[in-house]
Amino acid sequence: MSAELKIAPFTIPLQEVPTTASIAASTPEHSAAEKRAIIAEIKAELERQDAVLVAHYYTSADIQQVAEETGGYISDSLDMARFGNEHPATTLVVAGVRFMGETAKILNPEKRVLMPELKAECSLDLGCPADEFSAFCDEHPDRTIVVYANTSAEVKARADYVVTSSIAVKLIDHLAGEGHKILWAPDKHLGSYIQKVTDADMLLWNGSCVVHDEFKSRAVGNLLQQYPDAAVLVHPESPEAMLQLATVIGSTTQLIKAAQTLPNKHLIVATDNGIFYKMQKAAPDKILIEAPTGGVGATCRSCAHCPWMAMNSLDNLLSTLKKGNNEIHVDEEIRLKALRSTQRMLDFANTLEAE
Repeated sequence: MSAELKIAPFTIPLQEVPTTASIAASTPEHSAAEKRAIIAEIKAELERQDAVLVAHYYTSADIQQVAEETGGYISDSLDMARFGNEHPATTLVVAGVRFMGETAKILNPEKRVLMPELKAECSLDLGCPADEFSAFCDEHPDRTIVVYANTSAEVKARADYVVTSSIAVKLIDHLAGEGHKILWAPDKHLGSYIQKVTDADMLLWNGSCVVHDEFKSRAVGNLLQQYPDAAVLVHPESPEAMLQLATVIGSTTQLIKAAQTLPNKHLIVATDNGIFYKMQKAAPDKILIEAPTGGVGATCRSCAHCPWMAMNSLDNLLSTLKKGNNEIHVDEEIRLKALRSTQRMLDFANTLEAE
C-alpha cells in the first residue's frame, strides 16, 4: 500500500513578480572594452578585501567567469554553502538570490557576507512566509519538518532538516525508513517527485518556482518531433507532465554530469538557462536546446531565466565591493536555530560521500 501524499489546500499569492525582460532592459550594456575594465576592477577589489566570489549556476556567464578566474566557485546551493564554509576568505560575495546569502551567513557568522543585490529574491522563499509556515507546522506536530534550501533563515529555523535537490530523495528515503512522517516545504513539484520515488508519507506546502513552473510539456513534445534523438534533462522543480518526458531528472549539478555522460548529441534542458555556461563547458560537443516556456497557456514571466537571478550584474557586483553595502545579517537566535537544520544537511551529505 502506497503512503499518503497530501498538498496544503492553500497558496500564498506572490506580489509584483518582476519579468526577466524588464530586469534585462534595466541592466546597463557595455562594450567589450568597458566590460574588461569593470571585471579588472572587480578582481582587484576581491583581492584587496580578502573576498571570494561564490556564484550560482543560474547567474550570468560574465559573473560565473569572474568567479572562475579569481579562485571563486560556481555550483548549486549545497556546494555553494560548503565552499563558503570551508574557504579561508574573510568576506564571501554571494551572487545568487537572498536565501543563498543567508545560508552563507548562517554557516559563517564571523565572515562578512555581501550580495550584489539584496532584492534578488526567490519565488519559493516568498511563497513560504515564516509566520504562515510556522502556524502550518503547529497544526501537524507529529511530522518531521524538512525544508528546501530555497527558504528564509526564519523558515530554516523552524525546520528539523534543510535539503537541496541533490540530496532530497536520499534524505527523505532515510527518514521514511526510520518511520518519520514528513512535512515538506515549499516546492510542491519537487515534493511530489520525492514522494513518488520514496513512497514516504508526505504533506506538502503548496509552492512552486516561477521558472520551472513555466515549462510546457506539449511544447517539449513538439520539440522532440524535431529532434527525435534528443535527451530531455529536467529539474525536479518542474511539473509532473515535464518529469514524464525526462530522460534524466536531477539537480543542477546532476544535470551537468548527465550532459557529459549521455550519448545524445542534442539535449533539451528544462531548468534556468544560466546553467548553459557550465553545461556547455562540461559538454562542448553537445547541442543545448532551451526547453520552451512559450506555447498554449504560457505566461513567460521568466522565459527560462529567473528574474531575480538576472538582477546580479557586473555593475552591482563592483558597486557592492566598493561601497561595502548589501551585507547580509541574520538575527543570532534565528541563526542558531537555522544552523541546526542546515548543519544536518551538510552532515547527511558527508555521510553519502563517505559511503
